[in-house]
Amino acid sequence: MVFSSLYFLFLYLPIVLLVYYITPLKWRNLWLLVVNLVFYGWGEPKYILLMIFTIVLDYFCGLIVARRKLQGDDKGARIAVAVALVLNLAILFFFKYWDLVATTFQHFGVGMPVLNLTLPIGISFYTFQTMTYPVDIYRGDAEVQKSIVSFGTFVTLFPQLIAGPIIKYKELADQMTYRTHSPEQFASGVQVFVVGLAKKVLLANNIGKLWDVYLALPTDQLTVSGAWLGVVAFSLQLYFDFSGYSDMAVGLGRMLGFEFLRNFNYPYISKSVTEFWRRWHISLGSWFREYLYIPLGGNRVKKPRLFFNLLVVWAATGIWHGASWNFLIWGLYFAALIILEKAFLGKLLEKCPAVVQHIYTLFLVLVSWAIFAVEDFGHMGAYLSAMFGFAPAGLASPSVAYYFTSFLPMLIIGAVAATPLATKLWKKLPEKPMKVVLPVVLLAGLILSTAYLVDATYNPFLYFRF
Repeated sequence: MVFSSLYFLFLYLPIVLLVYYITPLKWRNLWLLVVNLVFYGWGEPKYILLMIFTIVLDYFCGLIVARRKLQGDDKGARIAVAVALVLNLAILFFFKYWDLVATTFQHFGVGMPVLNLTLPIGISFYTFQTMTYPVDIYRGDAEVQKSIVSFGTFVTLFPQLIAGPIIKYKELADQMTYRTHSPEQFASGVQVFVVGLAKKVLLANNIGKLWDVYLALPTDQLTVSGAWLGVVAFSLQLYFDFSGYSDMAVGLGRMLGFEFLRNFNYPYISKSVTEFWRRWHISLGSWFREYLYIPLGGNRVKKPRLFFNLLVVWAATGIWHGASWNFLIWGLYFAALIILEKAFLGKLLEKCPAVVQHIYTLFLVLVSWAIFAVEDFGHMGAYLSAMFGFAPAGLASPSVAYYFTSFLPMLIIGAVAATPLATKLWKKLPEKPMKVVLPVVLLAGLILSTAYLVDATYNPFLYFRF
C-alpha cells in the first residue's frame, strides 16, 4: 500500500486514526502493530513472516545483550550483538544482493545459481533500524524494550516502514511508551502530510513524465540539451518523490503522536557536495556516520585512513541503494568528490563567489543522477557522453524545444519549490490572513492530488525499490 493511493487516503488511514483515538492508551501500540502488518501485507503478504522473524530475532538479541551487560559478561553481550548483525545482514544480502553476485560470478564462469528473488519492500530501511537496536543497548544509548509488542510496533511503524526516514530505536524509545497527543500536533501532521502528498502527486509524478521520455529515447537520438533536460527533470522528480514521502511519514507520525526527524533540508541550495549530503537523506547519512564511519575511526585519524574510511562508507552507501553495479559507481563517485573536498577543494571553493559554489555543486550532482538512474552501462555511457557534448543527434532538436516549452511551467514551479524561497515568503504573511489562507491551500492541494489519483495509474515511490 502506498500513501498516494485512494485506498490509503480514504479507507485505511481514517479507520486507523478513528480506532487509534478511541482505543485506551495501553492498547494503542497493539492496534498499531496490527494495522502496520496489514499495511505491509497489502503489498507483500508473503514476506510478513520474514518481518516477524526479524522482530523476534532483534528483540531477543536485545534482551540477551541487556542481561549479559547486567551480569558483567561483556563478551557474551558482544556475541549477541554480533549474532544480530550477522543474521540481519545475511538476510539483507540473500534477498537483495544474491542475484547480483550470482550473475556477476556467472560472467566469470562460476556456477552460482540465480534465484530471481523478489525484493521485500522496505527491507533496506527496516533492517538498518532493527539491527542497530542491540548495538544501542550494548553501548548504553538505549534501554532494553521488554514489550515485544512495543518493539514490533517500532519496527513496523507504517509511516516510515517502506522508505524511511531511517529511525534509530534510541530516537523513538521514549515515544513508544509515552507520547503526547494534541489537536495542534494532529493539525500540524495533516499539514505536513498534505504538502508531502502534493509534492509526490502534483510535482514528482508530472515532472517524472519528462524524464521517462529521455530515459526511453534510443541513445542515437540523444542531444546534448535533451540529455541535460532529462537529468534536470529526474533530479526534481527524485527530490519531490522522496522528500514528499518523508514529509508524509513525518505528518502521519505526528497524527499518531510521534515526532520523526527531518530527512531533507533543501539539498539543491548546497554550496559543496559535502553540504549536499548533509541535506539529502539525512537519516541515512546519520546512520552510516554513527554505525560505520565513526567505528572506523571517523575523522580522528590521519588523512590516508580518513580517505579510506570515506571510501568504505560511500561504497556502502552506494550499494545500499540497489543491487546494481551502477549504484556502487555512484557511491564511489561521491567518495572521490568528498575526498577531494576534504583534501583541498573545499578550501578553494570557500574563496569562490556563492554562485560559483552553487553551479559547481549542481553540475556534479546532476552528473551523479545520470549514473544513479541508468543501470545499463552502455546506456549510461551514452547518456553521460551526450551530457558532455558527444551526442549522436547534436546539440538540440525540435523535440527538445517542444518538451522544454511544454514542461517549462512545471520545471519552474519545481525549481522554486526545491528552495526555501516559497517558505520564506509564506512566513512573511500576517498571522490572521495566514490562518484563513492555509486551510484553503491545503484543501486545494488535497483535492487536486485526489483528482489526479482518480485519473492516474499506479504510482509507486522511487525509493520503494531500495
